[in-house]
Amino acid sequence: MGGRAVVAGVGMIPFTTPSRTETYDVMGTKAARAALADAGLAYEKIQQAYAGYVYGDSTCGQAVVYGLGQTGIPVVNVNNNCSTGSSALFLARQAVESGVVDAVLAVGFEQMQRGALAMAYTDRPTPFDRFNAVMDQIQERDDAPFAAQMFGGAGRQYAERYGTSPETFAKISVKSRRHAANNPYAVFRDPVTVEEVLASPHIYGPLTRLQCCPPTCGAAAAVLVSEEFAKANGIDASVVIRAQAMTTDFPSTFAEPDMTKIVGYDMAKAAAESVYEASGVAPTDLRVVELHDCFTANELLTYEALGLTPEGTAEKFVQDGDNTYGGRVVTNPSGGLLSKGHPLGATGLAQCAELVWQLRGQAEARQVAGEPTLALQHNIGLGGAAVVTLYEKVN
Repeated sequence: MGGRAVVAGVGMIPFTTPSRTETYDVMGTKAARAALADAGLAYEKIQQAYAGYVYGDSTCGQAVVYGLGQTGIPVVNVNNNCSTGSSALFLARQAVESGVVDAVLAVGFEQMQRGALAMAYTDRPTPFDRFNAVMDQIQERDDAPFAAQMFGGAGRQYAERYGTSPETFAKISVKSRRHAANNPYAVFRDPVTVEEVLASPHIYGPLTRLQCCPPTCGAAAAVLVSEEFAKANGIDASVVIRAQAMTTDFPSTFAEPDMTKIVGYDMAKAAAESVYEASGVAPTDLRVVELHDCFTANELLTYEALGLTPEGTAEKFVQDGDNTYGGRVVTNPSGGLLSKGHPLGATGLAQCAELVWQLRGQAEARQVAGEPTLALQHNIGLGGAAVVTLYEKVN
């Protein structure tokens, strides 16, 4: 046991709006079954499971996994805000690479309610107290959703710093819908124009409604195995996790009045740099990336945090079309959180599924040209955690 973790199978279900969703246990079990079928592996071979979700009671993971069978394996429930799915993947990868187990299931799911995200408990301190204290030094608060105030504030501060136009932010939404049109799993597949994006109701800072990800329900899963296990069981071992890093907030998040740091810029940058150092891969080697575009502002910031373009040049990156097909690196071929949807616990594993399909050449109309052999994933949750994962096609 031990060595690199092979992504043996991935699966997901079409994402939906809360009004059209199945229950979380049904969604999660379906996604897990799809991943097992993709791997060609019976559930009885799985030795551990990591289940990610944000909105749900304790042991929801068991309710999902028990839909596959009751084999007595450890089931670990994971909650790390919007990076929950990638956090479950991180733990599964560690378990395989350490040699503790040979076959692990990571599954993420979310049954969300309509409307903006809100705190579940009002009778105790919120994990965002420190963030709010810094944010109050920077900008006026209003009745906009708190996440939109954070990311919208970061977008406004970035735009003031570099002179970024509102149209540049809007073009990210246009690109997202164009990509999602080819994704049968995506919620929003109809095209939009820059004019329509800018004319949609204003939310906060540069953000309009069509620049904010929707509340979404869905599930996704991945099966990770050791290389030896894959060989012994006739499993496709062509996609491996070459490097992965997870970071949390640094003192810099709270040390200065900078909204870009409040929304995780330094976490993302540190995680990406760790992955590049560990793998020997440079950002210029990448041709496909799934990144955390919960708002257009965060996609713009993340181009620079991941090193896809130098600091201060994200607007040119967008205007030149270097973020899409025919450009330098296709970002969010799935449509991303903005158009595919953002069921919090499932997002990181849905990103994993998209990138595995891209590396296998199975992404159909979304397929990135040139047979990419490397793919980068970025998933972030405020409060905070950032997970960056580098996948490689090895044969």
